Amino acid sequence: MSAVDAASAGSLTGVAVSPGRASGPVVRVAEPLGEPAATPTPADPAAEAARIAPAAAIVAGRLEKQAETATGEAATILITTAAMAADPALTAQAETLVKTQGLPAGRAVYQAAEGFAEALAAAGGYMAERVRDVRDVRDRLIAELLGIAPPGVPELAAPSVLVARDLAPADTAGLDPAKVLALVTEEGGPTSHTAILARALGIPAVVAVRGLLALDAQALAVDGDTGTVEIADPSAPVVTATVAQLAEWNGTGATADGHRVKVYGNVGSPADAQAAADAGAEGVGLFRTEFCYLDASDEPSVADQRAAYTAVLSPFRGKPVIVRTLDAGADKPLAFLSPEAEPNPALGVRGLRVAFDRPEVLDRQLEAIAGAAEDSGAEVSVMAPMVATVEEAAWFASRVRAAGIARAGVMIEIPAAALSAREILEAVDFVSVGTNDLAQYTFAADRQLGAVAKLNDPWQPALLRLLKLIGDAAKATGKPAGVCGEAAADPRLALVLAGLGLTSLSMNAPAVRAVGASLAAATLAECEALAEATLATTDPASARAAARP
Repeated sequence: MSAVDAASAGSLTGVAVSPGRASGPVVRVAEPLGEPAATPTPADPAAEAARIAPAAAIVAGRLEKQAETATGEAATILITTAAMAADPALTAQAETLVKTQGLPAGRAVYQAAEGFAEALAAAGGYMAERVRDVRDVRDRLIAELLGIAPPGVPELAAPSVLVARDLAPADTAGLDPAKVLALVTEEGGPTSHTAILARALGIPAVVAVRGLLALDAQALAVDGDTGTVEIADPSAPVVTATVAQLAEWNGTGATADGHRVKVYGNVGSPADAQAAADAGAEGVGLFRTEFCYLDASDEPSVADQRAAYTAVLSPFRGKPVIVRTLDAGADKPLAFLSPEAEPNPALGVRGLRVAFDRPEVLDRQLEAIAGAAEDSGAEVSVMAPMVATVEEAAWFASRVRAAGIARAGVMIEIPAAALSAREILEAVDFVSVGTNDLAQYTFAADRQLGAVAKLNDPWQPALLRLLKLIGDAAKATGKPAGVCGEAAADPRLALVLAGLGLTSLSMNAPAVRAVGASLAAATLAECEALAEATLATTDPASARAAARP
């Protein structure tokens, strides 16, 4: 059934990203602002340009005020968005466009922000997920300059189901769980901040619901476990969110019968690291080091890298931290690497492949990581991204050990590496699965594209079967195999992953306690039974159903 046919029948499906069920009246979030006109030319370009910085300060101030009443991941997102709004680079670029091209301030902000957004989109992966943030800041700034209400979530008079094309992270961070029954978007995907924050707030959510905005409904029933969205009777009583209650977690990742499955945090900045530590993470399963390079026209010095990494590692003194080496290349262009243009950069020279041509860049980063480990007292391991073969894994491990770092591992993000997991584990000390990239490469589906988001659903049986190969390899070699993709953040899927033989799960801070508690409520035998049941299914909905209690 097509999305149009399903919409006319009153039922749609999307990707379930936050569990629970609720129903009630619909409130639609306003569409993003359109593209501002490039005319009229301002009579006084200097005066017009001078309007931009004060508007940016007002927008940043509003977001900072919101952050004061938020906690955890929500506060971090609001502070980060406020910093984007106050970014002098964005303001300066917009001011230059006003003065040199005679653009109105709103249009200049639009063009400047699009330049930033395009650069992030070209970067791919984690950085591309920040495009929505930039466009949110852009729209808030333009609204302030035009003197109109900013786009986003309206004031809710009563508990409601929010319906949107997509939500900016700052909008999601500001949601009141007492007023938002459920969240449904036409775009977005399972790795978006909308998904992450909805889980943290306990709000049932379904994303990538094609045909949603064409659905003529005054009330909706939303199932965040199955991804089903149905028209409801607007006169029926409101059903508030029902989310399964999890057992308390004592801070040690283990099943009810004591089988260890370590619960780690994913971090990419000092603020992320502190949030993960505060959430009770046992360590860090993925430290993304790109933040140290992104604004650099030249390669950061070893001393600068060492200081930056130490700031992230310090909250985890005496605890394990897995550092991922620079995941850059043609799809994440860095000026000092002088990348050549490629027709398909997602399949080009990226990740570890950059180091084959520029090993000195990797060696300097490893030197900085080793120094930061000494300074911070963290128990540091290092892993490489985009590894495809045993030969590549062995090459990387030799350089890590030459740098004086005891433990070397690799990320499994490419199906070829999953198929060779046993041989790769014989060459390194551990592996960690990036399920976001492994899914998009397995299904040939861009993880940023809402139209194919269902293919990137972490409950896809084909993806789970690849994970079983990796779990089996870990058991056969006696070496650890973790998951650091967003799949690890689903408390129910965490049980399946443990049953498949994965030995650690790493996720964004808001999910840490829920995943730890979920593991603590089931035995290893129960996890293995759930894994076996999901592997026998043929689609994500059936896999979810097979794993339900």
